[in-house]
Amino acid sequence: MAVAAQPAAGEVFSPAARWLATLAVLSAFFTSIFTGTMVNVAVPDVMGAFGVGQGQAQFLSSTFLAMNTTGLLASSWVIGKLGQRKTFMFVMVGFAGASLVCYFAPTLEVLILGRVMQGFAAGILQPLVMLVLFQVFPMEKRGLAMGMFSMGVTVALGLGPSIGGMAIDAASWRAIFLAPIPACMLAILLGALFLPPEEQRMPTGKFDLLGFGLINATVFCWFTMLGNGQKWGWASDNILLLALVAILSGIAFVMSQKRPGASLLDLSLFRNGAFVAALVMSFLFGFGNFASVYAFPIFGQIVQGFSPSVAGSMLLPGSLFAAAVLPLTGRVSDKVPAPYVMIFGLSIIAISMFMLAGADTNTVFAYIAFALLIGRVGSAFVSPALNTTAIGALSPAQMRRGAGVANLSLMLGGSTGISVFVILLDKRTEFHAVNLGATQTTSNSAMMEMLGAVAQQLSIAGLPEAAQQGMAMIYLDRVVSAQAQMLGFQDGFVALTLIALAPLIPVTYFLRLRMRSK
Repeated sequence: MAVAAQPAAGEVFSPAARWLATLAVLSAFFTSIFTGTMVNVAVPDVMGAFGVGQGQAQFLSSTFLAMNTTGLLASSWVIGKLGQRKTFMFVMVGFAGASLVCYFAPTLEVLILGRVMQGFAAGILQPLVMLVLFQVFPMEKRGLAMGMFSMGVTVALGLGPSIGGMAIDAASWRAIFLAPIPACMLAILLGALFLPPEEQRMPTGKFDLLGFGLINATVFCWFTMLGNGQKWGWASDNILLLALVAILSGIAFVMSQKRPGASLLDLSLFRNGAFVAALVMSFLFGFGNFASVYAFPIFGQIVQGFSPSVAGSMLLPGSLFAAAVLPLTGRVSDKVPAPYVMIFGLSIIAISMFMLAGADTNTVFAYIAFALLIGRVGSAFVSPALNTTAIGALSPAQMRRGAGVANLSLMLGGSTGISVFVILLDKRTEFHAVNLGATQTTSNSAMMEMLGAVAQQLSIAGLPEAAQQGMAMIYLDRVVSAQAQMLGFQDGFVALTLIALAPLIPVTYFLRLRMRSK
């Protein structure tokens, strides 16, 4: 498939035109990123509104990331077909429309459909943002452009839950889907006025509908299976059928990309062992990183009883600090071998997660925010080194497609990480609920003392004696459920600690390559 022509040199743009175009695309991309994470803080409210568990509610996050990957695959063709300015307008109008679909959604299924639309639009947008930045900035200033890009992503990841929490406290959980619309309108206006003129485009050829349909079938079946396994049973016919279709359609997608004219995935990239190892690192890093971003706004509300705005602010200090140190970590990645930088950053992330493995209802906000800050700093070391490793393993001719595949791996890892974390959380919460429930017998003196105290308080409040025991037992059930949820999250944080260390396995491959080259 032919792609858009190469952008003109950055020197032809005046400083004013350059910065206005940059403001247009970065405001759009910033909006798509914080929209992706702000929904995490609304999960408890969505569960209550539609009467579903976390297994279904997590689709709001995982499907956004999953469809981001399919949007990335389609972006090159769309930009080549429509041109960057028309594509930008199309994507931002679609993103705003999807936000309205989410706001008015009468069912969880419609809400998830809106998130699918948002994720697909965001996937098309990301390469367009990179293209415009490379077009308007001269060669010697592109490092500055990429630095702003990375800082914007880091800030948006932390700002999203905070904005979402404030919107929920001020209005309702539906209000979070109205928050991006003003930013979309601003981006549309700036894009119409200041995006670079349409470049000369070559014919794009036919869109690879077969490959696109197969990858979407794979993604749909995979995440439907992960999201409903607990509900339907992992050995049920539906789950086994979904697993089979996901495997077969995934294999068929790979085979389809060997056809002449297939354009979604460059299979020649996978002949490079170093690049494949970098993809594994991206997947594992995204798995743990996005799972932790998802987990803590929910933990703050369900376990600690924080308001949505307070729970959503847990990640904000760390994200702001990480954005501030990104220029430093980027320079470190240029001067220190990437495997050593990644080992350092991954170790910091693991320490951060381990610090939170014992967090409970009494853990203060400042401690959690500080531990998450440490983890965000670790991510700021890992991200530049990981990008350098992935792209550095490729030839110049492969770099453009390789960068997209590396991002696909990161996003698939993130969406899978959220789904698997929720499965683990449900399993461990159920395990602890059963074990704690088994200890609530008349021989448990602590339980009997608590029931007596509750009954006494109910008596003082004037509740009839016949109802006191029933109300006390309801209270006991809530206490046991809350304790089980807290222990389930603690187990999840231990798992995140181990997952943070998992990328060290492929990192050792690069260390061996480095030692052999000496």
